Order: sequence, then C-alpha cells, then structure tokens
Amino acid sequence: MLKSFNKQKRNWPYLLALLILIAPLKGCSEEGTEAGFTADFSYSFIDDNNVRFINESEGDYLRLNWNFGNGRTESTTTKSQSYDVYYPEAGDYNVNLLVIGLDSEQKSAAKSINISSTDFAISFTAEADATNPNNINLKNTSVGDFDSFQWKFRNKIIENETNAVAYFPYAGTYTVELMITKNGDTFSSTQDITIAADDSEYFSKLELVWEDNFDGDAVNSDNWTFETGSGGWGNNELQNYTAGDNAVVQDGILTITAEKVNDAKVAGSYTSSRMITSGKKEFTYGRMEIRAKLPSGTGIWPAIWMLGANIGNVGWPACGEIDIMEYVGYEPNTVHATVHTSAGFGGNGSGNKKPLQTAEEEFHVYGLFWTEKELVFYTDSPENITHRYAPTSKNDDNWPFDKPQFFILNVAVGGNWGGAQGVDNSIFPQSMEVDYVRVYQEM
Repeated sequence: MLKSFNKQKRNWPYLLALLILIAPLKGCSEEGTEAGFTADFSYSFIDDNNVRFINESEGDYLRLNWNFGNGRTESTTTKSQSYDVYYPEAGDYNVNLLVIGLDSEQKSAAKSINISSTDFAISFTAEADATNPNNINLKNTSVGDFDSFQWKFRNKIIENETNAVAYFPYAGTYTVELMITKNGDTFSSTQDITIAADDSEYFSKLELVWEDNFDGDAVNSDNWTFETGSGGWGNNELQNYTAGDNAVVQDGILTITAEKVNDAKVAGSYTSSRMITSGKKEFTYGRMEIRAKLPSGTGIWPAIWMLGANIGNVGWPACGEIDIMEYVGYEPNTVHATVHTSAGFGGNGSGNKKPLQTAEEEFHVYGLFWTEKELVFYTDSPENITHRYAPTSKNDDNWPFDKPQFFILNVAVGGNWGGAQGVDNSIFPQSMEVDYVRVYQEM
C-alpha cells in the first residue's frame, strides 16, 4: 500500500500542469459564447393584412437584412427599427431575418405567417382582337381597392383605363405590365404576348402630331432656337452661326442663307444659321418628313438631322445622331443619310447615298420612318429608300434610338467633309429653302 501511494503522489505534478493548460481553454470558450449573437424576431397583426415585425436579435452584430416573403426586403443597421408590412393576398408567407456579425458571420431566423383574407389581388387579361391581331385588348381584373394604375408596353403608358388596347405593329414577343398603386405601395403583374405578323398598314396609320409650315414672317420661337458661334462645330467648319440674321421666313418658306464675309476662307469668313428644336419639340419614333430645296457649289454643306435630347448628359455619339439628309456641294445631285452611334460614328457611321438629279432645282421630301425596330430613310416616297439601319441585336451602343431626339436645320461652309475639296468663294450667297417639317406618330 505504501508503495502504491508513493507512485500516485509522484503523478501530482503532471496532473496540476494539465489542469493549468485546460483552464484557459475553457475560459476562452465561455468568453466566445458571451461575445456572439443570436438571430430572432417577433411579429403581431395590426389587422388582417398588415403585420408588424420587431427585431429580437441579441448580442453584437452589424446589419439586419429582412425578407418579408411578399417581395419586400429591407436592410438596416438600426437594431430597434420595426416594420409594418402589407400582405394583400391570403396565403402563407415565409419571413426571413438574416443577421450579419461584426466579423461577417451570418445567422438567420425564419418564421411562417398566415394571412387569412384577401384585401387586394392584382390581375389582368390580355386577348388578341378578333378583327385586328396586332391589337391586344387589356382588362384590369384586379380585386379590391387601389388608388391608381397604369399599363406599360413598348414605350407607352396608359393610365387608369380599365379596358385598354395595346397596339403592336410588328411580329414578335412583347411584355405587357400592369402597375397598381395602393397606399403608396406599387404592385406589378406582367404577361408576355406574341404577335404573329407585321401590320402592313402601320405606316398609313400614323397621324400628324406636329408641323411647322413656316407661316408668318419670322421663325417661330416656340419651336426653334438659334445656336450661335464660329468654333468649327467639331468639324472644322468655317461659318459663324448668327442669332437668326441668316434665316428668313416669307411666303410659307424658311430660307437659311450662307453668306461670305471675306475671302480668307477661315473660321468666321462666312455667316449662316443653325436652328434646333431642343427642349421645345422632341420626339421618339414616328414618321418625320421635311420638304426642302438644297443649295449648290463646292464648299457648301446643308443638313437636316436629329440629335438625342440627352446629349448634355451622355455626350456624342452616345446620344445618337440621325442624319436624315446631308449634301456636300462638290458631289452634286447626291443625297446622304447616316446614323452615328457609339458602335459606329464619323467615317465609321452607318450610311448610304442616292442620286437625286434635281436636288438643287426642286423641292423634295426627305423622310425618316423611325420605329423601335429600325430607321428607314427615304426621298419623296417610302418606297424610294436611301438607307435602312436595323441592328439585329440592339444594345445601348448601337441603338440609343429609344429616347427623344430633336431636329436641327443648318447650312455649314467648309469643314472636314463639306470642305474636303475646298470652298469656292464665287458661289455665295447660297440658301437651303424649307417648306415644312412634319411629324406623324401613333395616336
């Protein structure tokens, strides 16, 4: 017995060392638990369709991410914030609270709530018209009370019409959206519809929405603004644009005249006018027609064109440029139509030219048929096409043409293109005459 006792006594130093090692480890474990956090929340019914959620998470954490199961989500760092959530339709909803700790650790709590009654349900029908398959008859069949609603399709909005007609001129698959506003919340429902064939009568269905026939004895300032200056206009042009001194309205005709000031052939050696409808008359899609007679002579460069109204925000060429008609005097009896985008601009723009033997002697209609599908340029009639621009796969770079554009009428002198073969000072003065500018759109 004495021998055994002595042996155990000799083991005490080892046991004591082991206890010293274990004690700190146990302490670390208990401290980590105290510094952690839990995820939890509670809820109560305000009424049958409104529920209040309160965060009940404990400990130290950084952020709360809520998903209320009805499409609404919230993210906050305020631990005490509560949320009143509206559930318009009867049913079970899974609510999840994700809590993110200071070290990015995540914990979550999930609960299911049951809504027993329907207060509001969004729905609609979309059926093809029996006599015109390019028309889709829409009906708002939503249940319950709401403040307002709108239909959205293509680039169109129809407000607060229970029965509406959505027109789709081209074959393809489109999305119709019904958006309803109730007590400050917005609810949405969509349906995809398919149109089997193009509407062959689309062009003729467009109606006149704006025109300037240049009646009276002055340029209408409700429609046009004069841009002024002699800085070359990005093309090393030589004219100084005046504040209307070179634009005259008489007998229903606008005449923009380029005049020679001196023989130096430098910036400011000529005067002219440049008129724009920016901020006054801007359009997206439609049939644009301008009837005009063009000037002549080497060095002259008249243009009828459009620029994106958002040029001040995105710049050129991202805003898009539509050159309905350009004419350089050293290439007589030939009209040009060109498109400039981020995908192709300047000498790399998408364009074409077409002979027009009486461009300088007679008035001709320069037209643009602009749809969400393509840009078609024509002279005198839609069948006489100068150029067609229709990217197969449209994106922001090659198709900025789903936004408003404004008109520009000007006569430039010289420049990179207009002055490529010099300027003949003997031709001045030279004028572009414009009979009218007209825009036709869907009504």
